[in-house]
Amino acid sequence: MSNSNPQESSGLTDAFLNRIERVGNRLPHPLILFFIMALLVILVSALISGLGIQVEHPTTGETIEAFNLLSVEGFQQMLTEAVDNFTGFAPLGVVLVAMIGVGVADKGGLISAALKKFVMGAPDKYITSAIVFAGIMSNIASDAGYVVLVPLGAIIFSAKGRHPIVGLAAAFAGVSGGFSANLLLGTLDPMLAGITQEAAHILDTGYMVDPSVNYYFMIVSTFVITIVGTWVTEKIVAPRFGEYTGEYTEDMDEITPRESRGLKAAGIAFLICIIILLIMTVPEGGILRSPEGELIEGASPFVGGMVPLITLLFLIPGIVYGKAAGTIESSDEVAEFMEESMADMGAYVALAFAAGQFVAYFDWTNIGTILAISGAEFLETIGFTGLPFIIVFILVSGFINLFVGSASAKWAIMAPVFVPLLMQLGYSPEFAQMAYRIGDSTTNIITPLMPYFAIIIAFAQKWDEDIGLGTLISTMVPYSIAFMVAWTVLLIIWFFFGLPLGPAGTIFL
Repeated sequence: MSNSNPQESSGLTDAFLNRIERVGNRLPHPLILFFIMALLVILVSALISGLGIQVEHPTTGETIEAFNLLSVEGFQQMLTEAVDNFTGFAPLGVVLVAMIGVGVADKGGLISAALKKFVMGAPDKYITSAIVFAGIMSNIASDAGYVVLVPLGAIIFSAKGRHPIVGLAAAFAGVSGGFSANLLLGTLDPMLAGITQEAAHILDTGYMVDPSVNYYFMIVSTFVITIVGTWVTEKIVAPRFGEYTGEYTEDMDEITPRESRGLKAAGIAFLICIIILLIMTVPEGGILRSPEGELIEGASPFVGGMVPLITLLFLIPGIVYGKAAGTIESSDEVAEFMEESMADMGAYVALAFAAGQFVAYFDWTNIGTILAISGAEFLETIGFTGLPFIIVFILVSGFINLFVGSASAKWAIMAPVFVPLLMQLGYSPEFAQMAYRIGDSTTNIITPLMPYFAIIIAFAQKWDEDIGLGTLISTMVPYSIAFMVAWTVLLIIWFFFGLPLGPAGTIFL
């Protein structure tokens, strides 16, 4: 075990996590592991197909069966779409485009100088809470938190003389584990509300579900998850890792006059960029709004262009900082910084190829859909009612999330079953949606099927090249369990007091 991996401990919790880590780290390199898992998907698809297992889609009535990848058609599809599986792997483009701007800001010195300012001015006791909270809030910027905030968590902890993997874990927990908590509405809210509304129409064609139906619960959840995430980080994760003795560190000296001058210039540039962005988004006729005038819903250029916008918000201040601080003297240096940042992502690009094949194979085979529908049918038949049913529903949602990464895709399958079922029991569609979101969020951080799991491993290996899948999963398991328990307890409290979930969101019909 390398010197940056968790330390052995005799406590029951540590013994359990160390066991997960040891088993997981006996697995091959993550890149090879994704290829092995892709091969297993091929074999399982042939087995399920051969057994003739079928399910009926609850909305369309379509019969869903496994697609055999060992068939002639399956082999042809794997061969002809291998390149598309790679180039179409969702996190790949997001990461590489974002890194163009982030790379310039990093190589030019802006990020380092800004972190010096932040680290020196922030009390140590609030650093962890700030990282978890920032991770939760980053969800309004779609997937940017994975690309920007997770590595920054590691850098900040390193600068504070703490183990960088602990900072990475805290940020990852906030970004992914706290995906359904926020102080603001994000892109997922209208998407899920639309699916919930369609499911409610099965029993009541006039039922309307507003995107803000879970808003009050989300606000309180933000602070609960921040507190729980901070506690897990400090009491469970940090003691396991101990002191970092690796070679990669972030030195934080005093800010020089040139850096201070660069930060002021970059701050002005950033403020100008924000003002321009507000001009394009706030007015009803803003050019980044959809044709219908929507900023979040519909075909909104603001949502669709989130990654390029974030790239510019790093790139422009990064260049301005470099000019003011003297770290960038010509456009050639800007180009070199971009090239260097892309070269640094070489390991991730290779990992993305393997992960892209695995995710595509799993999607083609319908294995995830079959599991989701079967799980929904199981819950429908067990005969639970009231809170026991809700708790089991949350657990099953979390289990299904281990196999189907997309929150909207899972809910599109589960909502037509559970929304009408809960309505018949006297519970609102928005209550069903919130219970689902808890299960969906809390297991994001422990499933390799989550699209960004591969990049988290790549980031972690920057600090410890020997870190394995087992170390990452064992590190995130305490967050997953704690978030699941705390969020479920919060929902139970909400249930007993009959509190509104949002402006138009009730628990009971």
